[in-house]
Amino acid sequence: MSKDKVKTVFFCTECGFESPKWMGQCPGCKAWNTFKEGLEEKGSTKQTSRIVRSGIENAEIVSISGVEIKKEDKIKTNINEFDRVLGGGIVWGSLTLIGGDPGIGKSTLLLQVCKKLGDTGKNVLYVSGEESATQIKLRADRIGEFKENVRLYCETCLDDIKAVIEKNKPDIVVIDSIQTMFLEDVASAPGSVSQVREATGVLMKLAKVLGVSIFIVGHVTKDGNVAGPKMLEHMVDTVLYFEGDRHATYRILRGVKNRFGSTNEIGVFEMRNEGLVEVMNPSEFMLAGRPKDTSGSVVSCSMEGTRPIFIEIQALTTPTSFGMPRRQSDGVDYNRVNLLLAVLEKKLGLPFGNCDAYVNIAGGIKVSEPGVDLGVVVALLSSFRNKPVSEDITVFGEIGLSGEVRAVSQAAERVKEAAKLGFKKCILPSSCKKAVTNDFGMELVFIESIKELKI
Repeated sequence: MSKDKVKTVFFCTECGFESPKWMGQCPGCKAWNTFKEGLEEKGSTKQTSRIVRSGIENAEIVSISGVEIKKEDKIKTNINEFDRVLGGGIVWGSLTLIGGDPGIGKSTLLLQVCKKLGDTGKNVLYVSGEESATQIKLRADRIGEFKENVRLYCETCLDDIKAVIEKNKPDIVVIDSIQTMFLEDVASAPGSVSQVREATGVLMKLAKVLGVSIFIVGHVTKDGNVAGPKMLEHMVDTVLYFEGDRHATYRILRGVKNRFGSTNEIGVFEMRNEGLVEVMNPSEFMLAGRPKDTSGSVVSCSMEGTRPIFIEIQALTTPTSFGMPRRQSDGVDYNRVNLLLAVLEKKLGLPFGNCDAYVNIAGGIKVSEPGVDLGVVVALLSSFRNKPVSEDITVFGEIGLSGEVRAVSQAAERVKEAAKLGFKKCILPSSCKKAVTNDFGMELVFIESIKELKI
């Protein structure tokens, strides 16, 4: 290696930000003392291109109208929640990144996907750089019986993995994980920014040229973002995050980026001894164990893509013992809760400035949609006035700074789902009258302002 081809650079171990000199705080992720020194090879990109193109037929310039599309444009995994997040199935030649906390179930989910694909006759290659064949076999025995077309390869050298993929030409490849893979021509340790970037580039070109669908598992930082350079998320076609408390029973698979479908869809799974099991009706799962005749509890609806999910919003208000009232929220934006408290205090004249306020989304799910604003307001009023909300009532709507209740998207779908779950009454914005017809046997109460709430 010539001396002029190597330079010393500093990388942030949290987000991958690159700098020619060491810095105490990363300008990218604002983390402190995360810069590490490393070597970057100027010719690594060209070498990687040669690695990928060797043994692969060079791409040609073709007319768009002359491009042939396979009849089976998407591969069904027969795991409905997984297919939903992907946009209907796995696209041929796609590169998908799956991230999540350690122990959340990424490897278990992908192993189940491999089993389902193997049952349909697809050739699957599972590449593991973290576990031995014995460890993976122990997990596979809990999931079920695998067919011969699902093969396992324990290796971390991407040059050898590339040769195996070119020779066997599988339909699906799983790389677990990208942080353990390395290229011999890149002068840095496995898991470094350079290795992750170059390895992903190799896999991307393999997927596009050979038409192989590849899944790669990515580690996450303490903030929950995929470790490595931000370029990693831009290079892949789809980015999925596996969320949830590792000590809880449910898991949520959320699409953050998807070139072939919606990025708002989520898939809900339940962790059991035999692996991850689909939750076909997440609303019933989230509302299980809801307390009866208790103040501060109300059911609201949040849209996750095209799916309405009903959640229980809990609120607790108590007189403060300090000069500064305490505010705490879990599952809903903290600043949004403070804004809604200020609206209640200003428009209804309630002395929330003398009360501690706590808001929680039961079940641990995180909601960012403003359509649950009305649910938070009703829960706070219920707790403040110590008046329980009837169990057969559900509410949804966005709250403005003047106390008005604004329209939300897909109101008809929310009301329809509420009727299926057995709710008898729904409080919603007046501006949704044209979109919602009373064909569901429910009592619809349309309001324009929070002053019309009778709690």
